[in-house]
Amino acid sequence: MATYVILSRVSPQALEKPEEFRKLAQKVSEKIKAECPKVVWKESYGTFGRFDVVDIVETDDMKQLARAVMILRTSGHEATETLIATPWKEFLADL
Repeated sequence: MATYVILSRVSPQALEKPEEFRKLAQKVSEKIKAECPKVVWKESYGTFGRFDVVDIVETDDMKQLARAVMILRTSGHEATETLIATPWKEFLADL
């Protein structure tokens, strides 16, 4: 399966209080699990910087990946950037 990094920035208008973030994250996660079963969430990280969340996912189904990203954008009120990630040794071997 291919690995992808999804970088997300939550809109300031999406939440009134920081503690609402947990509820929003749970809602979005449940929707993605239900609608995108071929997208496997490996890790998620909260960050303090340009992006609020870094998600590492695996899938071979680009349509479901696109659907998951659109769920993040609409349900999570997020701006996203999605990157394909290649293991370092494979990346170097392909050069």
